[in-house]
Amino acid sequence: MSEAAGFQEAEELLLQGEFQDCRSLWYSSNYVYLATLCADTRQFAAVYKPLRGENPLWDFPDGTLYRREVAAYRLSRLLGWEFIPPTVVRDGPQGVGAVQLFVQHDSQLHYFEQREVPELVPQLQRMAVFDYVANNADRKGGHCLLDQHGRVWGIDHGLCFHAQYKMRTVIWDWAEEAIPGEWLDDVARAAAAIEAHDPTAAAFVSLLEPGEALALVGRARQLIESGHFPTPGPHRSYPWPLV
Repeated sequence: MSEAAGFQEAEELLLQGEFQDCRSLWYSSNYVYLATLCADTRQFAAVYKPLRGENPLWDFPDGTLYRREVAAYRLSRLLGWEFIPPTVVRDGPQGVGAVQLFVQHDSQLHYFEQREVPELVPQLQRMAVFDYVANNADRKGGHCLLDQHGRVWGIDHGLCFHAQYKMRTVIWDWAEEAIPGEWLDDVARAAAAIEAHDPTAAAFVSLLEPGEALALVGRARQLIESGHFPTPGPHRSYPWPLV
């Protein structure tokens, strides 16, 4: 089975699965649940973030964080960079929200440990490119999960896609270095599909406001023109806490 087919199957399981258990994660700023779902006799864990549990923010529209989580996943699929766990919009015990496949990982092996492992660096660098295009305002070190196969997954993308530049991340290690050309090609292709309202981008665009999608295209063009990893700006460029 291809990786794309595996992701599609996981999406279907997330949509069809019946909630068997749903436990609150107490350390989250919004209401977040670790759920157990069952589908086709298979039982699996997922992270459930309901609209009902979102705390209002002064700079992001109310009731949009769960959709931004799913939009980040759709963008990763559009780019062909499938590093975000399968994520869907669906109803759950607390109402509509984002449901994402849970990734088994060691929480001690966060970004600041991963960056010291040379073979993991390309995955982290590509995540930095994604975060610029997505305008991620909250890339903490603990949002980079390392699974047992050496794959780095990115989670917690509720604060992405604002029309105004708000990038806050811990991944600045490669600032001003050249971005591999194939990654820039992927960004150009995805931006062109979004701008042209191509059917391949419809699932992503439908989750955002038109101005947010347009701003993403603008950031993509800026990145392609620069050809280099972004640098911290004069505003607050790091999230808190860092992990």
